[in-house]
Amino acid sequence: PSLPVSSQKSVNQFDLIVIGGGAAGLMACASAIRSGKQVLLLEKNNKLGVKILMSGGTRCNITHDCDRNGIVEAFGKQGRFLHSALASLPPKEVIQMIESAGVATKSEPGGKIFPVSNRAIDVRDALVHLANDPTTTVGGTTILKGVACRSVTKRDDVFQVVGNEESFTAPSVLITTGGKSYPGCGTTGDGYAWANSFGHKIVQPVAALTPITNHNIWSNALKGITFENASVSIHQIQSDRKAKILDNAEGGFLFTHFGFSGPTVLNVSRAVSKSNSPNELVMRCDFQPSLNPDQFRQHLRELLNTKPKQTISNVLATERWPRRFVDGLLNHLQMDPNTKAAEFSKSNLNRLVAGVKQAEFEIEGVYGFKKAEVTAGGVSLDEVDSRTMESKLCPGLFFAGEVLDLDGPIGGYNFQSAFSTGWLAGQSC
Repeated sequence: PSLPVSSQKSVNQFDLIVIGGGAAGLMACASAIRSGKQVLLLEKNNKLGVKILMSGGTRCNITHDCDRNGIVEAFGKQGRFLHSALASLPPKEVIQMIESAGVATKSEPGGKIFPVSNRAIDVRDALVHLANDPTTTVGGTTILKGVACRSVTKRDDVFQVVGNEESFTAPSVLITTGGKSYPGCGTTGDGYAWANSFGHKIVQPVAALTPITNHNIWSNALKGITFENASVSIHQIQSDRKAKILDNAEGGFLFTHFGFSGPTVLNVSRAVSKSNSPNELVMRCDFQPSLNPDQFRQHLRELLNTKPKQTISNVLATERWPRRFVDGLLNHLQMDPNTKAAEFSKSNLNRLVAGVKQAEFEIEGVYGFKKAEVTAGGVSLDEVDSRTMESKLCPGLFFAGEVLDLDGPIGGYNFQSAFSTGWLAGQSC
């Protein structure tokens, strides 16, 4: 839209204005100054990268130990949008850049990349250094913290960004304000309104990578119990009582006082968030995914035969399952935990196998944005040029990071997306 330029105390001109000092915004600055641009970075918080500081349990899972194709695959259908961004800045180059700024990294089991120090603040400080690298003599970044952007408008070929008591102008503006997850970090969806004012469609933002809620008495009694590996799937019960699988994942699982959490649950939570009727969904869990039902049944049968005089509770507890889980499951299945293994019937064995391999829990909903690690939804990818991150509707307007309709699984994928889209936008502005 073309609106009158407001009267301000001062007008400051830049080549690029970046709104949002998180992962995407800082990396965009690092990219832009290397091509000689004078950049203004506006951050409404008094600290840069607040969400970075909170991420990964304050350790910051920087990226994933894989090539760019691995990142694309992790994002599913959305991954195609990331090809150009990842070509401009693949995971290994992110690691090299962080390490060049003095932060050693390590790969943990499962492929997560963390700083050796286990300190997210070290990663944040490295990104700030890269964003205004003093060795880059041609371009530079002016960083203003505690300055909230009040409006973004365009007249002719120049953008005007109004913040606090000043206005700033530039031929290019990059919005990297994030989504709505962890609103305490300042990510309150501000960028959606600005994008929409320039005609962009906003895919309904919903919480992703967030715990799932349930107040089932027996499952809530298991709060605090964890499984290193479980398989979880979200099913929609249809009118013919058949269940349609909406999403599934395998990995760590945690029972909580309000429902379920852990990496596996977080990875399937977007299916619940996107549902208009979460009470029509069920979550099915396999707590022994390494064995199929027949293998597991045979395994239990052999275990019971070797310990005929022990109670079924004691026998199952030797499977490295927490005693509270064993007793809770047996109680839920209405089985006497003191039954001797030799007296455990074939029908009970079959029910036990089903109880472990196909445990079913009702769903109430998700914990929401307050505990969500990322936002699903945002600026429609159809209206952004993936080769540059520039708006297809408004020349000179760019987007990067979580403000876009991009959300991947746990494991550093979302930070990699932010870094790569930010870097490409900084190159293209």
